[in-house]
Amino acid sequence: MKLAVVILAAGQGKRMKSDLPKVLQPLAGQPLLRHVVGRARRLEPASIHVVYGHGGDRVRAAFAGENLGWALQAEQLGTGHALMQAMPEVADDVLVLVLYGDVPLIDAATLRQLVALAGPKALSLLTVMLDDPTGYGRIVRNSRGAVQKIVEQKDASRVQLKIREGNSGILCAPAKLLRKWLSKLRNANAQGEYYLTDVIAMAVKDKVKVAPLVAPSVAEVLGVNDKAQLAELEALHRAACARELMLAGATLADPARIDVRGEVTVGRDVFIDANVTLEGTVSLGDGVRVGPNVVLRNMRIEAGTVIHPNCVLEQSEVGPGCLIGPYARLRPGSKLGRDVHIGNFVEVKKTEIADGSKANHLTYLGDAVIGKGVNVGAGTITCNYDGANKSQTVIEDGVFIGSGNMLVAPLRIGKDASTGAGSTITKDAPAGQLTLARSKQVTLEGWKRPVKKPRG
Repeated sequence: MKLAVVILAAGQGKRMKSDLPKVLQPLAGQPLLRHVVGRARRLEPASIHVVYGHGGDRVRAAFAGENLGWALQAEQLGTGHALMQAMPEVADDVLVLVLYGDVPLIDAATLRQLVALAGPKALSLLTVMLDDPTGYGRIVRNSRGAVQKIVEQKDASRVQLKIREGNSGILCAPAKLLRKWLSKLRNANAQGEYYLTDVIAMAVKDKVKVAPLVAPSVAEVLGVNDKAQLAELEALHRAACARELMLAGATLADPARIDVRGEVTVGRDVFIDANVTLEGTVSLGDGVRVGPNVVLRNMRIEAGTVIHPNCVLEQSEVGPGCLIGPYARLRPGSKLGRDVHIGNFVEVKKTEIADGSKANHLTYLGDAVIGKGVNVGAGTITCNYDGANKSQTVIEDGVFIGSGNMLVAPLRIGKDASTGAGSTITKDAPAGQLTLARSKQVTLEGWKRPVKKPRG
């Protein structure tokens, strides 16, 4: 059977004490709901539907352009009522997997197992074993261990409250049967809500198989209700990502001090120091070394490159054997070849730098194409912006740029040319020649430095 995923994401999240809707609260730099949608997409479902409510316009705007179905829950009348809002858009011949917009760490492998247990005449249910099940609905089984029903905390007896197996809320069921059960829900309970959990007893009554699956870890089914719980999930997510990187072959100086906010792949013998943040899609080749306090955002870094401390690199490509930093910045659209050196306090923006070239100190290179074996002296700036338009600087192979140069674009400096220190180059410089552009040095004899008048 095909699969439809319904994500319940209408909760207000009052305990967050925030104007931001609950499902848009950030975890690892992304909204909680985006984590859940991402897990759902890994299952390759026929459709994904989001039930939204509080802050609906902002929630939908955050996912504009994505292939999602939307269903409004105008009144918060319980999980069963929430699912009812999405069911009109779900066909009868599919399995429906119910997820929650504030349960972001559920593993796709666990969901695949859960879906595999469901079928045309079978409902599967994800449960969790808890040392302290307070707040969770209890899984009530018979003497043979078969699930009979779920009892919510406020409706549970003293005996039922002692049950340690809790309900995660995540289930998978055939749409046709689910639709029938939802139509029979009643709100005669302590909360006055339509509980989705009541469909379990209905399935048992209809002699539909209820297949429980115990979650591999509590972390996978933890929800978020306040900022403290959000921080706890952040720590769990951080630890899980660190473990994945180490199992993939990376050495982490301190697994507790790395933030992964996207998809990261690593080669062999990668070393990552403390307080490194990896955002978006990051690829680190064999033997890459990343120093402390580095931010890498949507970066491809090839084998043997060393990123020294306190660098910020984003949306760029770095070839093999490069040395970057400390305190360097690569802005979007930059591309470095092999064995390129970008030193301290150097900023590179939308610039291609070919093999073996160096800019080691206090330099800005923007909208430039730099050839092989070029040396860019300290304090050099490509003056690429005239206040309205960006212009390109081309520096050909083997050029030596003197310290303190202003290179006023559009400009081309020919192969093996040199420019003198302190020059402002405004016209193309010929290949193989030394070009100077300096004012004549003048000494004014007898000149006196101004002196402040004494205060009266």
